[in-house]
Formats: sequence, structure tokens, C-alpha cells
Amino acid sequence: NQTENILGYYVNVERIPNSCRDSPNRIFQEDRKVLLNLSMAYHRVNISAYNKAGESPQAMYIVPESSATDLPGQIHVKHHGSNAIVTWTPEYNPKCFVVDWGTGKEDMHMKIVTTATGNFTLDNIHPYKLYKITVHASDACQCENFTRHEKTFGVTQFYSVEGVPRTGPANVTILNITKHTAFVKWIAIPAEDCLGFLQGYRITYTDLSSKKFLAVTLNSSTTSYQLTGLKEKTTYRVQISGFTSAGEGPPTFSQPFSTPKYGTIEALCICVAPHQS
Repeated sequence: NQTENILGYYVNVERIPNSCRDSPNRIFQEDRKVLLNLSMAYHRVNISAYNKAGESPQAMYIVPESSATDLPGQIHVKHHGSNAIVTWTPEYNPKCFVVDWGTGKEDMHMKIVTTATGNFTLDNIHPYKLYKITVHASDACQCENFTRHEKTFGVTQFYSVEGVPRTGPANVTILNITKHTAFVKWIAIPAEDCLGFLQGYRITYTDLSSKKFLAVTLNSSTTSYQLTGLKEKTTYRVQISGFTSAGEGPPTFSQPFSTPKYGTIEALCICVAPHQS
């Protein structure tokens, strides 16, 4: 059994991005677990086993994004055309700050900022794209392995220019229809289709015979709603759109649905009289 002959494991930890091009931080490990103290930068972890015959192929793991909310620093972004000026107020004066920015782990850039004032200018920022900026404090600044030195100061996200959502929500479904109510649910608009920070949804439900409608505005975390004030024996259609600070996107329409003349049956009892001889 090859597993019984394993002598240990190599764990390579590499920061993403890594403009210094230094070699990954390599850990030799006999156990099948390792404790890593990492910043909130993206990290790639490669693990391989080794024995007397050599080293196995590597298994790769990307450390997922952290949702830490207790970071010490606030980051502010001001827009000037296609540039963005990023500022922050240091809580202490490290040797430098390491700034990561980009639209995702496949498109991240890194810059070492040695000024104590805490500012940085990003150029060639594209509209309608969500950017993430992470600032780390570090006491090592000469293209060393930041995995060992940096501590995350703050994280923020921004759009240089916000647009309206390019789609509406998916799978608008109507359930539990009664004389005067119906339950509507939908799938949230994906972040890449919002083109800005989604602020909420607008639901409009229209009586197809009279064209009268009711409308309600909901927050962006909501994906269901109980429609009320419906008329019995009436056909309705629902439309739902998302909106950002730039305005409202195109709506998604439900299939038409009709309310019954009578209420829904809550329970049905089938009673059998006892046999009498």
C-alpha cells in the first residue's frame, strides 16, 4: 500500500497576486494537517506527498474569501474619470502597505506602498465592474514572502461608474394561490449582471382585465414575497426588476395566474359511518 509508505507532505503556500515572484513558502509536514496564519489576500495552497521513491503530483486548493468584519481600518475611494484615489488612515506606521486590487482572484494586482500617509492611485479603472481593494500592513517590504509578515488592515469594494442591472431575476414562480393572496419567489440577479450595487427589487402585479396594478419595493436580500390585495377569480401577471443607484433594469415576467372564486381547501375529511347490522 503506497499510503503506508508516505514519509510526509510538502505544503506550498503562494500569495495571489505575487508581483515579487519569490518562491512559495514551502512547509515540510509529517501530519495530514497544517495550521496556516494567513492574511486576507488570496492564497494558493499546493500539497504533495513524498516517500522514498519521490514526490506525488500536487493537489491545489485556493483559500476562500474571508468575511471578517472586525478589521481595524476603513478604506475610502474617490473617483476621477478613469482613475480612483484610495486613501486610508493607518492605525500605526508599518514599514509599508501591500495593496491588492482587481475584479477577482484571476485578475488581481499588487503594489507595495511605502508612504506613511496611506494613499494610492489606481488608473485605467473600467466602468460597471466591481473592484475589490485589500490593504495589508507589513514590516517586510523588499519583495520578501509576505505570507509571513502581512496583516490585513481593511477591505472595500467599489464601482467607478454604476449601471443598471442588465437582466431581471430568474425563475419567477407563483405558489400557494388563494382568493386574495399568492406567494412569489425568484432567484437573485447574479452580481456580475448587476453592473452596480444592487439596492433592491421592484415587484409589480397587474390585473390583466382592468390593467390596474399594485407595486412594492423590497431590499436586495429578499427573494420571495406574499402578494396581497388580489381580487377573486381574476388573472394576474407579475413582473420583477432590480435597481441600483443608477436606475431600474429590465423586468422578468411570470406566467399569468388566476385567483379562485372560492378559498383554498385547508383540509379534506373523508368520514366513514360505522356499519350497522
